[in-house]
Amino acid sequence: MSTTLLAGISRTTEPLATLRRFLALDACVTGANALAYIAASGPLGRLLGIDGTFLFAAGVFLALYTAGVGSLAARREPSRLLVNLVVEANLLWAALSVAALALWFAPTTAGTVWIPLQALTVAGFAALQWSALRRI
Repeated sequence: MSTTLLAGISRTTEPLATLRRFLALDACVTGANALAYIAASGPLGRLLGIDGTFLFAAGVFLALYTAGVGSLAARREPSRLLVNLVVEANLLWAALSVAALALWFAPTTAGTVWIPLQALTVAGFAALQWSALRRI
């Protein structure tokens, strides 16, 4: 994710707007992943070296998660408790991704690159959301 994009998203004097933008960005990226995992679970599974059924189930979960984060981003004042839950869920996803890579998955080279990359992205969303929440 480019620094310029993040600077543009966070450019506001209203910390609540920044938080809502970071939640919305999280929902967009997660929603794109969800759609890809659902629509192309077989080919992506082969590319990444991960069971297609697992990817499909992860996609369904991510679609539901996207709906929740998106609805939170759409609120005028997102609940602090719910935003904290999103931050914690993002951190848990990142940690489980790394654990799965080390303990359960035997991914291809593409999977070995993709899994930590998406874990870092999700952890980055958690950091941005937590930082914005602290400013409120």
